[in-house]
Amino acid sequence: MIDLVSFIPRAVVQGIPLLYGSTGETLTEKAGNLNLGIPGVMYVGAISGVIGSFFYEQSGEINGFLAIAIPLLCSLAGSLIMGLIYCFLTVTLRANQNVTGLAMTTFGIGFGNFFGGSLIKLAGSDVPSIALSKTSAYFSHALPFADKLGWFGKIFLSYGFLAYASIAIALVTSRIIRHTRVGLHLRAVGESPTTADAAGINVTRYKYFATCIGCMIAGLGGLYYVMDYACGVWSNDAFGDRGWLAIALVIFTIWRPSIGIFASILFGGLYILYLFIPTGMDHMEIKELYKMIPYVVTLVVLVITSIRSKRENQPPASLGLAYFREER
Repeated sequence: MIDLVSFIPRAVVQGIPLLYGSTGETLTEKAGNLNLGIPGVMYVGAISGVIGSFFYEQSGEINGFLAIAIPLLCSLAGSLIMGLIYCFLTVTLRANQNVTGLAMTTFGIGFGNFFGGSLIKLAGSDVPSIALSKTSAYFSHALPFADKLGWFGKIFLSYGFLAYASIAIALVTSRIIRHTRVGLHLRAVGESPTTADAAGINVTRYKYFATCIGCMIAGLGGLYYVMDYACGVWSNDAFGDRGWLAIALVIFTIWRPSIGIFASILFGGLYILYLFIPTGMDHMEIKELYKMIPYVVTLVVLVITSIRSKRENQPPASLGLAYFREER
């Protein structure tokens, strides 16, 4: 039997980076941009926060507000730059979105590994990692009364502020997309940019806006992973395939960020489920099968979504297609 009081909090912290990534990608795809560079964006968001935190810790005395603000702003800035690069290539220059996204993933991981390795050398660490424990303590600090509330406190109140922020951002994003004029225009751009342009909607502006904001949200997922989940420890290539799982989660949630809150926890639980099954040599092969579950679930949902004819369960009609105004 799985100890749910131990399992659920670990599933939540595992799923928060996925929630940030999927929320950002959903916002991007609603504008018609298919950003396969989300893994690279999350990586850049993480290393940008690490760079800011590293140099701030080297400066001497730590102030709580600055310990949070500096990595946060650095992460947002790095992710924003990645979003601007993607938009310039795909919206302004009309480059192929699939190729651009994959190139940005490769670039983002290489960027993170280069500067991560440089920081490790600057720190003179004996192991291939650096620990930013002073800054991380502010990010992972839970509510003070969580320990006094038993299982309820451990399951619902034992997380850092970025975990709760991810839920708030997902709910606000869902509200904007479905119930505001900006969201209506955004969905119009994603479904038919030609029609939206004819109606007086600035297609380029909306694509830039949605993609850049989406990248900034996704970058926070990388920052959360390092500062909270990994307790401030950065090591190259430790992020794994979470960026790709975040993109898969967009399909799983049928492009609805509010559903992503529960889906990310589910995916987080499936991602670590193999850690909670019995250990021993006889179960090694079974553990490898458990690691496949998130991807199998995504494939099943993709097949079901493709079969169902309901339009609201389909991706935006112009997703991945460059818009040529001259052809309007």
